[in-house]
Amino acid sequence: MDTDTRETFWKAFEDSPFIMMKLDNDTGHSEPMTAQLDKDAHHAIWFFCKRDNRIANGGRAMGQVATKGHDVFACISGNLTEEMDRSKREEHWNRIVESWFPNGKDDSSVLMLRFDIQDSEVWVADMSIKGKLKMLTGQPIHSDEAGEHAVGAV
Repeated sequence: MDTDTRETFWKAFEDSPFIMMKLDNDTGHSEPMTAQLDKDAHHAIWFFCKRDNRIANGGRAMGQVATKGHDVFACISGNLTEEMDRSKREEHWNRIVESWFPNGKDDSSVLMLRFDIQDSEVWVADMSIKGKLKMLTGQPIHSDEAGEHAVGAV
């Protein structure tokens, strides 16, 4: 994946850190999770959840991202595991997290998961002027007029 697409993805994801997560072997639906991002770790995303959450068992998983401006979309696959590093839990715990888990960061029913990203596909919508004009007039739009598409690790 090229550097520009990677940087665009992470900046947009930071501004709108929500992702729909689903375990690969689960027949249920994906659910929205708030990603805890680390600027120095573009290989992983962290989540807080209850131990009875549908993704709490971990394993192979996939997440879908649609940023708030609808200009970046991504499908990310990887592996979910319990984060055992206490310092990560401390680092990412904040008032927003606490609003979901009011018994605090030491609540034994609260789990921190790490999603190690192995593969991704990212679409950056940046419609050209020609593409926008075609869209407004109902003419066919070619993919090179709609933005960028990249495959590989983010």
